[in-house]
Amino acid sequence: MVFVPLVAALISTACASGGPVQLGGAANLALVQADALPVPTSADYGASQRPFIVGPYDMLSIDVFGNEDLKADEIQVDAGGRITFPLIGTVEVAGKTPGEIARTMESMLKGRYLRNPQVTVNLKETASQVVAISGEIKKPGIYPIVGDMTLLKAIARAEGWTEFSKKREVLVFRKVGGQQYAALYDAKAIERGQYADPELYPNDTVVVGDSQARRNMKDLFTVVPPIVGPLIFLLGNNN
Repeated sequence: MVFVPLVAALISTACASGGPVQLGGAANLALVQADALPVPTSADYGASQRPFIVGPYDMLSIDVFGNEDLKADEIQVDAGGRITFPLIGTVEVAGKTPGEIARTMESMLKGRYLRNPQVTVNLKETASQVVAISGEIKKPGIYPIVGDMTLLKAIARAEGWTEFSKKREVLVFRKVGGQQYAALYDAKAIERGQYADPELYPNDTVVVGDSQARRNMKDLFTVVPPIVGPLIFLLGNNN
């Protein structure tokens, strides 16, 4: 696909300088030399990183092999990140993966209660790791992230596009290291396999087509045409 001269110049300058290129305007955008949004770290979530980390109000299922009395189809993590389980009482689970929780419970059960306990912990529902989807989509809302969630998977979970959706104008907002980023994706190009379906992370916000967030970035859409590949921007202050 052919780039308009302005965009080509911006991208060329970004590559040459190794840093962001300021676009200016109300949105105060800077084009970043990258082909993907930065990945959040544990510092961006407090105590959360992939693989999935259990948090307050998440719903777990717990099974102790061969012990029907020690089985919980639904057990909710409390606000303090704890659960209560038969025999062993309170278990601290926040900030741990389901596998780590299982190993902790096995250690607590072993010896005093069971000779060789085998515990399985699965996530049933999550309230602590979500992505927000808004704009021209059939069912805007807050959706949990369980396992890997990509942009197209998230849109499908929100019941797909509307007749007014602008597939070439899909934004993903993400905060990493105290800085706010935005990525512009062409969903049609992703659907055609022209580049990879980007992975989403907890606290991401997806905006499809027209919305207040898009209008706040109006300068971006006046200079950037649909292209094969995402564009990554650093959002500065608008003051």
